[in-house]
Amino acid sequence: MRRAGPHLSANQLAHQLFGYAAGALDGQLIEVLVPQAAGRRHEKLRESFTARPQVRTMGAHNGELQGLRHDGSVFPVEVSLSYFYLDEELYAVSYILDITYKKEFEQQLIAGSQRVAALNADLEQRVTERTHALMNTLEQLQLRKNELAKALAAEQELGELKSRFVSMASHEFRTPLTAVLTSAALIAEYPATEQQDKRLRHIERIRTSVTHLNDILEEFLSVGRIEEGKIEAHPARLDLPALLRDVVADVQSLRKPGQRIEQTTDCPEPLWLDPSLLRKILVNLLSNALKYSGKNSVVAVAAACQAGVLTLTVADQGVGISEEDQAHLFERFFRARNVTNVPGTGLGLYIIARYLELLHGRIALQSALGQGTTVTITVPYENHSAD
Repeated sequence: MRRAGPHLSANQLAHQLFGYAAGALDGQLIEVLVPQAAGRRHEKLRESFTARPQVRTMGAHNGELQGLRHDGSVFPVEVSLSYFYLDEELYAVSYILDITYKKEFEQQLIAGSQRVAALNADLEQRVTERTHALMNTLEQLQLRKNELAKALAAEQELGELKSRFVSMASHEFRTPLTAVLTSAALIAEYPATEQQDKRLRHIERIRTSVTHLNDILEEFLSVGRIEEGKIEAHPARLDLPALLRDVVADVQSLRKPGQRIEQTTDCPEPLWLDPSLLRKILVNLLSNALKYSGKNSVVAVAAACQAGVLTLTVADQGVGISEEDQAHLFERFFRARNVTNVPGTGLGLYIIARYLELLHGRIALQSALGQGTTVTITVPYENHSAD
């Protein structure tokens, strides 16, 4: 193309690219090959280029260019412009490049990128789902682990309790059973009428041993009923002074020579509490006080009622309990180390504590080795009319 006119001359490759016979493009306008110049008229482009000729690319800032073949088909092209002067005449040179394969490759790259993005998104989703599932699985495993740990701890505790029970039972049962067998055998040695006093002495030993065995079995059964939830509190009208007198009378047979029980009561009005549970608590506390105190000692039991709270105190002058052992006194089958030679199951204080839970009460213990023990229980109560 020259400055004087928009005549076109094309080389052989241009004729082949656009499907024209040799020489058919000579003298044609550029619009024949590139009919659209990104929305701008070729006349204006030629005027602009002629005014300021420079090497540049067409369509770089105004969209893609389409080449038009002789058969009417189109294909993507890139067009570059250059120029030269010949005899001071400006000539423009257009380089037209078929970029069909480039566009196809770009589309393939785009499609590939989209597939990769879709695969990445799918992979991320799967990873998220698998991670979530894994976290759930780990959480479930942790829960199962905790449950198994608790079950194992419970099993170990049960095993220890069984072992302690067997050891304690074999020891506690052996002494009274031996006394029963020995006394039964000795009774047969006294057939004469005048030997009745000797027979009665051994019969009393048998009675005492059987009572002791019965008490042990009753403690075992009480623990079982408590832990199975079969024991409940049933409040009723309670005359505390009368109950206290009855309990003291019941434990008189447990006194050692010279032992005495002193009692004081400051509860003039009837209470509303479970008489059976309170009676068992008192019997157990007084029995322990007498058992672990020596001859000629005093066991003091005091009851006071104030502001809806019953306070019961049982104080003895016995062997006392070390601070180390006090931390375990309310555990099943636990016995202080300084009384292992004294008959007992190690269940008394455990049962008392569980009974107090049913009564919404509390228990406190103060003791020192060789200086006795004072046990204080507090239980809330209600006042009800006599009817």
